Amino acid sequence: MKFHPFFFTLLFSVVLTAQEHSHKSTGAIIFPDIPGYTTLKTDLHQHTVFSDGNVWPTIRVMEALRDNLDVISLTEHLEYQPHLKDIPHPDRNRSFELALQEAKNHDLIIVHGSEITRSAPIGHSNAIFISDANELLEEDAEDSFATAKKQGAFVFWNHPAWYPQNPNGNPNLSNFQKDRIKNGELHGIEVINTGDYAAESFALALENNLTIMGTSDVHDLIDWDYTEKGHSRPITLVFAKERSEAALKEALFAGRTVAVFNSLMVGKEEHLTPLLKACITVEEATYIDNTSILKVTLKNVSSTDLLFENQMPYTFYSSSPVFTVPAGGTKIIQIKTLEKLDAIELKLKALEAYVAPKKHPIIQWPIIVDND
Repeated sequence: MKFHPFFFTLLFSVVLTAQEHSHKSTGAIIFPDIPGYTTLKTDLHQHTVFSDGNVWPTIRVMEALRDNLDVISLTEHLEYQPHLKDIPHPDRNRSFELALQEAKNHDLIIVHGSEITRSAPIGHSNAIFISDANELLEEDAEDSFATAKKQGAFVFWNHPAWYPQNPNGNPNLSNFQKDRIKNGELHGIEVINTGDYAAESFALALENNLTIMGTSDVHDLIDWDYTEKGHSRPITLVFAKERSEAALKEALFAGRTVAVFNSLMVGKEEHLTPLLKACITVEEATYIDNTSILKVTLKNVSSTDLLFENQMPYTFYSSSPVFTVPAGGTKIIQIKTLEKLDAIELKLKALEAYVAPKKHPIIQWPIIVDND
């Protein structure tokens, strides 16, 4: 059977296009919805060659699709353009426009953002949901923040514990940040940036009612900076009323977030507790033969390992009180209830989750025992 050369050309084109736009990954980031809200997986601090990153904006879209994210923002430095000699771009909106074009046929929300970059004590901050990045390029940083507010931006403080600006590794809440908070010009703070979790930044978030953020701040490939090192990118889980940019914005201003890096989760108790509860489902609860040992099978529906410690009055049989339910997997625990019960309250402390510095949440699941 003979085939016309045009057929091979067409077939090759179709296959190549499918490969280029599938963006599949076995390491997709997955988290469940919580009661009343849709869980949006976001990375709202990234860079490309249009500031000090090393990839084209379309790559950021492809990475996000592969990682199963819902939302990204390319927050290029307004004042810092080291590639200017090779990539002249007087329009600070260009990176956003290219990403938006790449994402138009995909289910990914691109939020318009920029990074306001100054030396300490002002530091770095991201303004997202902006309408025109060029207008934020002001000589006075106070004017940049005021302009961001006029555009309806949500603004968060980037890596406040970053040692080049704070040599002791702790954030410094200066009068500049205090005034921005007072003026309604600063709304969030990164508690996780790249691989760094700053408990002191988390404390500032709680003390000043700032939205808790986690971001990759990626400059190279996600693969190079995270995947090849055995990590998932840091993200912010946002609990929105629906999957839309407007709902995302409302949720961020309302502070309904959890910051995540690998198995580390950081957030307010009212958001983190229902998330952890939703991550674990009870698949089976039955007694072993003629014993009072209850076998419970737990399933982790998220993409991150979850580490727990038993907090029940009952102890475990043939198992440590500290155990991991692997990402996407199951774990069987055996509980010595001493007598056969019809129901039990599973009570576990989440050891890699924080609702305040050094404070872990305790999660409870009601379990109905199958005694048939």
